[in-house]
Amino acid sequence: MSKNFSFSDNIILEDDLVILRSLQQSDVDNLLEISINEPETWKYSLIGADGKENLIKYIDLAIKARENQKEFPFIVFDKKTQKYAGSTRFYDMNLEFKTLQLGYTWYGSAFRGTRLNKHCKFLLLQFAFETLGIERVEFRADNNNERSIAAMKSIGCKVEGVLRNHMPTINPEIRRDSIVLSILRNEWFYEVKENLKQKL
Repeated sequence: MSKNFSFSDNIILEDDLVILRSLQQSDVDNLLEISINEPETWKYSLIGADGKENLIKYIDLAIKARENQKEFPFIVFDKKTQKYAGSTRFYDMNLEFKTLQLGYTWYGSAFRGTRLNKHCKFLLLQFAFETLGIERVEFRADNNNERSIAAMKSIGCKVEGVLRNHMPTINPEIRRDSIVLSILRNEWFYEVKENLKQKL
């Protein structure tokens, strides 16, 4: 595992299409257009960022989690359009056990279905496995979120199972089933990395 990683770092991951950098409080302005105009983005999220007040709270909570060394949130910048596209993060990080989860991923509608997500995932997985020395990257989603599940499978995630009645939702009367997927370190080096690179 890299001894150079610090939760206080302003980490930048970049390729020819996308830049991911550490999320900052000033990024409220960069994400506000999506937040105000596309509230459906957070249909399956327990914590929404719709509207300026919720977006401020969303970013504040993400930064606090980074300060507590539990999460590492990024903002996503699309080089092609020269616009900020959304956000993603590492969370439930256990660097001692060499595991983390990758999620809280959302993009504005203009960036969905493009190559952007695959480029982001490649950079994040490369950093997790090759810089942090992670052994297992886990992904979770609402089992009804077909778009998200399809996106995870397309980058090489393997389904492990479904956690029934796992989490609350925005609707207090409904709990969600969560699907669990993962990529292991050996899978990244022997299969996933090359397959994902070809899709870029």
